[in-house]
Amino acid sequence: MVAAVSMAALVVAVPADGGVAAPAAPWLARPHCAAGRIPGAYDAEPVADAAACGPTGGGQGAARRPTAGAGPALAEAARTAAGRHGWGPPLGRWSDEFDYGSAGEPAVPNPDKWKPAGGGVATCWPGHAGNGRRCDKNTRVYGGVSRQTGEANGDSGWLASRYGQRSGRWEARVRSEGVGENNGRQCHPLSILWPDSERWPQDGEYDYPENGAPGEECAEAFLHYPHDPDVPVQQKLAKKCGVDLSAWHNIAVEWTPDHVRGFVDGVQWYSFSGGANADRECIQCARSMHQTIQLDNFYGSGLQGAVYEVDWARVYPYSPDSP
Repeated sequence: MVAAVSMAALVVAVPADGGVAAPAAPWLARPHCAAGRIPGAYDAEPVADAAACGPTGGGQGAARRPTAGAGPALAEAARTAAGRHGWGPPLGRWSDEFDYGSAGEPAVPNPDKWKPAGGGVATCWPGHAGNGRRCDKNTRVYGGVSRQTGEANGDSGWLASRYGQRSGRWEARVRSEGVGENNGRQCHPLSILWPDSERWPQDGEYDYPENGAPGEECAEAFLHYPHDPDVPVQQKLAKKCGVDLSAWHNIAVEWTPDHVRGFVDGVQWYSFSGGANADRECIQCARSMHQTIQLDNFYGSGLQGAVYEVDWARVYPYSPDSP
């Protein structure tokens, strides 16, 4: 759980010249690489301790020497939407830094914060649209990172927050990569705001990002209007290219009574509002929602393997007095 700090300690100065200031919030100054993370194509940023980035096995990426640099002094706060836009501290009870488990003894995600696939440990249920299975075994925490795996047999990871709210802010640091030869049957890594009611599409859905394959070069988001199930899917697509999703990026969504906005590394890349018509409500008019983290199967079996990693996942409240 995130350590409590005073509001004064959360101020992050972003220099006018575009540089980054040292982060004040302790959860924004963690080393980029911690025990249990897979090095390789992911290591796109400097790390504090090269020894902490050793291979962890599993054949999920070839190790390479980390880039030299200042590590935490790079001030992650200035590359997050929360730090750049003054969202304040995350809700510690419902956010997760994934600082438990280890490479040798992977942990089940904190059951006080998360619902597992299948409803319990060592269980599964049907995958997306009946393709393969979503299994608890495919999501584990490795001492600094939550890792979901997609297997050739169709089993893949899924995780859902136990906390929902109507309007709010969510941000996660994520990366993904295919494992083995690309056979065109790839998993979809995504983070979703899903209605607490389970009523879809009537109560909306925000896929804030959703990609058709791991490690793509364009970030995509699909924002669903709340609408009648008898009409075609009503949604907005946002796409931002030049984003290597095999490297770490901070992806965020802000949902207020006025708009839905998305951010990559603290920089806004879409904003939608309104759009109501005879078939749908306004795009920001969704009901209470919670976050899910998913590595979805669209093909059944015979998949290319995949890894979807989450360094941290944070949830923030929203009020009319928020920045």
